[in-house]
Amino acid sequence: MPATPVYIICSPRPQVGKTLLARLLAEFLLLKNGNVAAFDVNLKEPSLLDYLPRVTETADVIDTYGKMQLMDRVIVDDGLAKVIDLGFHAFDEFFKMTDEIGLLKEAARRHVAPMILFVADIDRVSARAHEMLRGQIPRMNLVTVDNEYVVRGELPPAMGGGRLFRLPALPGFLKTYIDRLNFSFTGYLRQEKDSSTELHQWTRRNYIAFRELELSLILQRS
Repeated sequence: MPATPVYIICSPRPQVGKTLLARLLAEFLLLKNGNVAAFDVNLKEPSLLDYLPRVTETADVIDTYGKMQLMDRVIVDDGLAKVIDLGFHAFDEFFKMTDEIGLLKEAARRHVAPMILFVADIDRVSARAHEMLRGQIPRMNLVTVDNEYVVRGELPPAMGGGRLFRLPALPGFLKTYIDRLNFSFTGYLRQEKDSSTELHQWTRRNYIAFRELELSLILQRS
């Protein structure tokens, strides 16, 4: 059986599209598998919990108890895909913890496959954080997300050399539309009969990219 996937979506910077990516991925996994477990590690609203309350619970990594509770929930081979929306405020503490406990080795021992999705920006804080992750996370487990709405142009060279996930930019009026708390990407795909609309094609393109990412995890473990 393939290992249980755990997707950790992160950035040391706010407002880079991290929760949007978490929403997309969680909805894709819900559509494909019928269920997903999502964890919201954020301070500000709106957050993943607001968009997908049925499958999301809050978590924190402020103290040892919170860290262990989260790890006990996600590093378990139960066949249920996990998505962690890691707030920028918790970035340093979370990856300090994962380094201390040897997350990747422990995950492999428990037949769990973590995938770190780092949402890029062009500032120094992001550059230092990405460099830190490259030193801690194996290349196959680290994916740099190029959100074209945030990174307007080429990624910094140090971020463009590994695995990439490109998130195309949407026009401002569509961004406002999908930011509504009652909006569902899968619901839109099912209800919108015109598959040529920009939002329909954008959502399908991202779902297909998630499928390819999932297949790479399976091949990596085989």
